[in-house]
Amino acid sequence: MVVHALRVKGFVDAEAVVAATGLDADGVDVLLAGLAGAGHARHREGRISGWMLTPEGRAHGESLLAAELEATGVRPAVEAAYRDFLELNQGFLGLCTDWQLRPDPDAPEGDPIVNDHADAAHDAAVVARLGEADDVMREVCGGLAEALDRFDGYGERFAEALARVRVGEVEWFTRPMIDSYHTVWFELHENLLATLGIERAREQAG
Repeated sequence: MVVHALRVKGFVDAEAVVAATGLDADGVDVLLAGLAGAGHARHREGRISGWMLTPEGRAHGESLLAAELEATGVRPAVEAAYRDFLELNQGFLGLCTDWQLRPDPDAPEGDPIVNDHADAAHDAAVVARLGEADDVMREVCGGLAEALDRFDGYGERFAEALARVRVGEVEWFTRPMIDSYHTVWFELHENLLATLGIERAREQAG
């Protein structure tokens, strides 16, 4: 659980690992120290401090995930969910672009401008499309949670982010460093890639 949390989160402090795994803080500290001792993780100090996997730790985590799929027999279900996710992914990236940019009212045929969220109609249309994508994503999340308990919670996190966007908290659509819709989406994508042993670069090349 700790290795996988580091994989999907990327670079986080111990508190974030506690939140992701549900383990107690003392136990997480012990496990992180053990991973560091084995060369599977390292702690970086600086203006922003945190834990991250080493290449050896990443490989170790992938072997654990492969063993999990083999033991549970749920690979077909996860692969099916991954295919459904990919069908949604390109459209979602387009949504994010439309949220960050909007047509220039002074030059509608020209290049879009940064979305300052002054055009309520534009934002409402994008949020409506996000709601439609969320309906499908919630089904994907439900199937994943039935296959593996560690996928439980994604649907609720998406719902929370969407609810905040709908009441005008615009940062909850794409802002990094908070549990925005895009942050949760990116993490779920990484979780699927890790679980199935797919490299992101290979996915994009395909």
